[in-house]
Amino acid sequence: MENRTKSFIYAAIIGLIIVAIFLGFLSSMANPISWILIAVLLLIPVLYKKKSNPKQVQWREEYSVGIAHIDDDHKKLISLLNNFSIAYDYAMSESFEKEALNELISYTKYHFEREEKMMEDNDYPDLIAHKAQHKVMIEQVEKFVQLYNDKGHDALEEIASFLTDWLINHINGTDKQYSAHLHSKGIH
Repeated sequence: MENRTKSFIYAAIIGLIIVAIFLGFLSSMANPISWILIAVLLLIPVLYKKKSNPKQVQWREEYSVGIAHIDDDHKKLISLLNNFSIAYDYAMSESFEKEALNELISYTKYHFEREEKMMEDNDYPDLIAHKAQHKVMIEQVEKFVQLYNDKGHDALEEIASFLTDWLINHINGTDKQYSAHLHSKGIH
């Protein structure tokens, strides 16, 4: 069942509980059913949060490459990725989905250029291979944009899954490989 439908069902249940509470209090403020329904009403957000479980990525210190502005870029990318996942999870409007996807792609390109310039300025020995990974990723993302243009919302789960896996694996793998070299050049 789509998250939008689930949200509607939860809202309808909440509305019915509120009406039942009101009707119960009309008969008596001591009506135990009304008080039980209030407790249930207070538990619904907790249950909804556990049940909905969006695929949000949380920043972890283990993702840090030890270079503050690169870590900040990675945090921003994770935030943009989460926005994109929300667009998918909650079937937002097409314009919101496109905006989230375009913002993620744009910032990814900016980050890659910045990271590559830093590595180039500091004579990183594996720069060509790192740039090649970035290029392959951008080409894959451009294919996903075309897939989204062709299939619309139905393509978003595949895109979100790929981007999440790629970003975390890239940060924990290739990006951590340049840390020691850049630290030796005084970059932190």
